[in-house]
Amino acid sequence: MVSTTNWSERFADLKREIVAATPDYERCLTQSWNDLLQELDERTTEIVDEGSNYIPQVHFQYLDTLVPEQLDDIRRKGSIVIHGVVEEGEAVEWKTALEDFIKANPHVEGFPEQDKQLSFLYWTRAQVQARAHPNVLKVCTWINNLHRAKTDKKVEGIDLDVPLVYADSLHIRRPGVQWNVHPPHVNGGSTERWEDSNFRRYFADILSGNWRQHDPYELGGRLDAHVSLSGKPGQATVFRTFHGWLAMTETGPTQGTLKVFPDVPLSNAYTILRPFFRPTVPLDSEDILDPKNWMFDISTPDFPGIQPGDSGWVGQQLTPDLHPHLRLEDTMISVPKFNPGDMIFWQCDVIHSIEQEHTGSHDSAVMYIPAVLRTPQNTTYVKRQAETFLAGTNPPDFASDGTDLPYVGLGVDADIVQPISRIAMGLPAAVT
Repeated sequence: MVSTTNWSERFADLKREIVAATPDYERCLTQSWNDLLQELDERTTEIVDEGSNYIPQVHFQYLDTLVPEQLDDIRRKGSIVIHGVVEEGEAVEWKTALEDFIKANPHVEGFPEQDKQLSFLYWTRAQVQARAHPNVLKVCTWINNLHRAKTDKKVEGIDLDVPLVYADSLHIRRPGVQWNVHPPHVNGGSTERWEDSNFRRYFADILSGNWRQHDPYELGGRLDAHVSLSGKPGQATVFRTFHGWLAMTETGPTQGTLKVFPDVPLSNAYTILRPFFRPTVPLDSEDILDPKNWMFDISTPDFPGIQPGDSGWVGQQLTPDLHPHLRLEDTMISVPKFNPGDMIFWQCDVIHSIEQEHTGSHDSAVMYIPAVLRTPQNTTYVKRQAETFLAGTNPPDFASDGTDLPYVGLGVDADIVQPISRIAMGLPAAVT
């Protein structure tokens, strides 16, 4: 395979440095890789056979009744649709309010340019109210508690039971409009997954030839990971345990919805080990999936799926050519149909995309509301974010639109009443 990216030789040195920590590394990692490919062959077939039914679904009122086996299934698949988090009528009203806001503020930035549907808005009253909703915060707490620490010792400043708000944007997608901006990808770092020593610790079992021991929900290594060593713009600087959508319309498969590869341990293991192996047959060979046609190779500096950007590296983007064993053309499955007031969550390492086509007859509208737990780093960010909320400016992770034009109808401090909501927003517990 010939890489079209001009990689520095330091990345080949990085590969050698990583594997040197494992005795007899070539044999050990090759054995682990072959085991992984066999498991992928079986699991991807299962995913294709089940389709959208593979994604767990549960009603909000039954979250606390799930048994350990069901929780483990959710952890492995890394995706879940939670129905009935917010009353349907309230969610629909938020959509109407957002549309009214956009009409009243024609200078709103968004995509596509001529018919803005992904709107770079963060502090509308509807968004502020949605994030502060007690059920939204409760479900985010439940989601955060899918994670765990190997030690029982309480770590200062970390609390899975205290949800924090990360202000993000929204989309109201029209039927028939083609979107090509969200192909299969993973958020939260590109080369940092291998470069950063803390991040690498999170993947230590995979990199030492023990991918089956990897726990995507172990907090060690994650909390101190540096996801943007080069300070890339638009990169989230908080640790989001799960990405999330809050639905404001009914949306089903083929209607511009979310698609996921629903197996976190397998996709993590494959993407982390992939740079250490190369095919010995052409990419279009019918035998490309055969483990015998792949060999361990740390002589090259390339990391498949990562591309140079304006500032640092961009990725990780997954493609059928570069990551054939994931069978992405078949295994990126659409989440099941959801209704206004439902929430959709996918774990921070899940490979995900948004459908290019929207074949439905009405808008597909969601707010982006991830699950965020209290950590020192997250708390620091939320305090800075609260200042931008009170000032009516973009959150710290999102660049200003450059117009400096004020918006009419933004949320205000008085819109956030309950103490849990104010704490989540980094505000004083009582309205002043």
